[in-house]
Amino acid sequence: MAEGFWGLVVIIGPIVLIAALAFAMLRNKQTKREFERTEAATRRMHEEQAAQDRTTTP
Repeated sequence: MAEGFWGLVVIIGPIVLIAALAFAMLRNKQTKREFERTEAATRRMHEEQAAQDRTTTP
């Protein structure tokens, strides 16, 4: 009985893992507009932090 269970785990486990990874990759795509908006916000935040550091650093 235990051998049959492990046989299923060895066969079905990787299939489930690949399916989960494929699902995550397909759901995590950004459009070009979203990517550019995120990059611009990150750049702006870094510039604000740098400006703040310049004013507070002795």
